[in-house]
Amino acid sequence: MASAQLNHPTPMKPTTALNGTHLSSDNHSNGVNGQHYIPSLSSGASTPASTASPGPVSAEVYFASHVGPKSLSENAEKIRTFVDHHMHEGRRVVLVTSGGTTVPLETHTVRFIDNFSAGTRGATSAEFFLEEGYAVIFMHRQFSLQPYSRHYSHTRNCFLEFMEADDDGIHVMPAYVDKMRTVLAKYRATQNAGTLLTLDFVTVNDYLFLLREAAQIISKMDVNAMYYLAAAVSDFFIPADKMSEHKIQSGDGLLNLSMDQVPKVLKPLVNDWTPKAFIVSFKLETEEALLPIKSRQALKRYGHQIVIGNILTTRKRVVKMITVDTESEIRLTAEEDEVQHIEIESRIVPELIKRHSEWIEDCGKHGRCGIRVRTTSQ
Repeated sequence: MASAQLNHPTPMKPTTALNGTHLSSDNHSNGVNGQHYIPSLSSGASTPASTASPGPVSAEVYFASHVGPKSLSENAEKIRTFVDHHMHEGRRVVLVTSGGTTVPLETHTVRFIDNFSAGTRGATSAEFFLEEGYAVIFMHRQFSLQPYSRHYSHTRNCFLEFMEADDDGIHVMPAYVDKMRTVLAKYRATQNAGTLLTLDFVTVNDYLFLLREAAQIISKMDVNAMYYLAAAVSDFFIPADKMSEHKIQSGDGLLNLSMDQVPKVLKPLVNDWTPKAFIVSFKLETEEALLPIKSRQALKRYGHQIVIGNILTTRKRVVKMITVDTESEIRLTAEEDEVQHIEIESRIVPELIKRHSEWIEDCGKHGRCGIRVRTTSQ
């Protein structure tokens, strides 16, 4: 795979050459909740120059050379308890991944690379899976949107806007009572049923270790497990042994980052960690013509069941459900989207549940799990 080199006036450390894409970005920090972000590359970047670069390291090599998060054992025990309980109850389990991962630039992290994902699709979909009777393990980026509370986040419909105070106390304003009561009732019902387990991650390393741990535990669910991989996972990272230990100093001149490709863990997820689960991945593109091509390439390479494809500008109104042999579309009309405020996830989730039931019938009861062997090399 080729690497792209872009030149920008930014500080010049670390100097160690790493495999992968060379990025340069402006050193001005954007303060977001006290954290510093590396801005997107500006239009002043030079045309990318292709150079030879090795592909991603294998998952095995990655996990052998990196250390998991400190919370991994504790989270594994939570997952194990949750899965065992719902297996006993005869309930299906879906693991929903949501939000974006960060790529630290230093061991003692001050700066990191991030993406724009707020976790809307994952949080919204989790609610509809819960309403359909699934138990949900919601694996999300720390501080991203979560089921139910997403309706009143700090950036959208802040709950303080719906409250009023008088001599008798604090109240929900009458115009908003019905909506808030509905959301609260669903939240309480989920809490009482114990059908939602939330786990968070921050870095791409956190995500990879937690996904592997969760999958190996959930594998006991066999065909009754679903994976809904909606997280926006980083494509590149700086290996731990090549990362600057302390804050990169801006006074040293240009910063040239050379990054490795993140290992493709979908293949071991499908073939090794949870071989009979129903697995859904996502593909986001900006060119519509590429969407079915790239989606089918992923299906043939990794051997999972379905890719949900979407275009950046229309992802909240249109998605394509793509398999190796078929393609169908879910589309909201302008009235459904803008007037009725229907969420497209309310259509995606029932369709996936129907297909999951068909997978259980074919693979679980009749042993027709042949999709697992129709894979190509990575």
